[in-house]
Amino acid sequence: MATGTQTYGLSTQRVGKYKGEILAHAVPVEVLGREGRQVRMPKNNSDTYVARRFLPYGASSTSASTINRFFSDGTGDRGNVIVQAHQTQEGITNAPETITPMDVTVVIVQYSCLYAFTDKTFDLYEDDIPKEMIKQVGERVTLVNELIVYGVLKACTNAYYGGTGTTIATVNGGLTLGLLRKITKGLQANHAKPVNKMLGAGGDYGTDAVEQGYTIYCHTDLEPDIRDLPGFTPTVKYASGKPMSEYEVGKVERMRFVTSPDLPSIQDGGAAIGSTNLYSTSDTSLDVYPFVVVAQDAWSQIAVRGMESLDPTYLAPGQKSKSDPHGQRGYAGTIWWKAALVENHGWMAVGHVGVKNLV
Repeated sequence: MATGTQTYGLSTQRVGKYKGEILAHAVPVEVLGREGRQVRMPKNNSDTYVARRFLPYGASSTSASTINRFFSDGTGDRGNVIVQAHQTQEGITNAPETITPMDVTVVIVQYSCLYAFTDKTFDLYEDDIPKEMIKQVGERVTLVNELIVYGVLKACTNAYYGGTGTTIATVNGGLTLGLLRKITKGLQANHAKPVNKMLGAGGDYGTDAVEQGYTIYCHTDLEPDIRDLPGFTPTVKYASGKPMSEYEVGKVERMRFVTSPDLPSIQDGGAAIGSTNLYSTSDTSLDVYPFVVVAQDAWSQIAVRGMESLDPTYLAPGQKSKSDPHGQRGYAGTIWWKAALVENHGWMAVGHVGVKNLV
């Protein structure tokens, strides 16, 4: 075996090179990983991240809606009740009030992946297997991070269900304009700020203005249903500006849709197919597709960005140790930290629907 391979695996510059290669392959297919409030967690600063906000006047922390609304449910002129509560009397000082913090805590978790190869593969195989392993390490970092964020976001308590469903198990309908409007109405009532910019009308033939609004992230299987929605505008007809990403497919009213094949469905998770004409993996219960609707400042994530975010491993064969006396094995992989959290459940929503059974 070539003598240079032992120093090759230990060189600091080579490890730096592998970091760069891993990161290069970790970025291109991200959807959720690019969004949200990106938080960089400094070293030696605990494994716990705490996000704090203060409840607005009149709000309470009891539900996704009450943490954002100035008006509680009730009869009569609720606006007038607030006005009267702020009237003052001559010479009398109002009782002082306080503000209430709301803390959301998440513990950062460590993840890793590791490939192994032999000295024979390293020296004699016609393909550069270690290089392909490094490429796949980066792709796996992206996949795992996307699924971490997706798992957190779809656990949002502000949930909606297709058809007449009230739970995931009872979902019996697909994506509709009515459902999207219901979600938009709820977000607006909760003072959720638009997450994307307004695109003005252009002078080109057949172009449309795009309202500022909210972003939906969903599986690519939902794309045919999205395109069938009344008023759908594909990205090619946007009047000015560019799509938010190469994965955006278009918009309907205030909603802009970004799809990814890495946001999987809950197979056979819904109601019986019956006459719904919705897709089922087993032809019994329909597959349920969660879709995430986000506004500004709804969630955050500990970002994997930059050279310091990964701790890669690259050990070429030839490095002898007690566990590998002849130096016959090599390894490629990385270890990293990741966490995501919903900071305001009222500023985002998660829908659950079936998709059309294409024939």
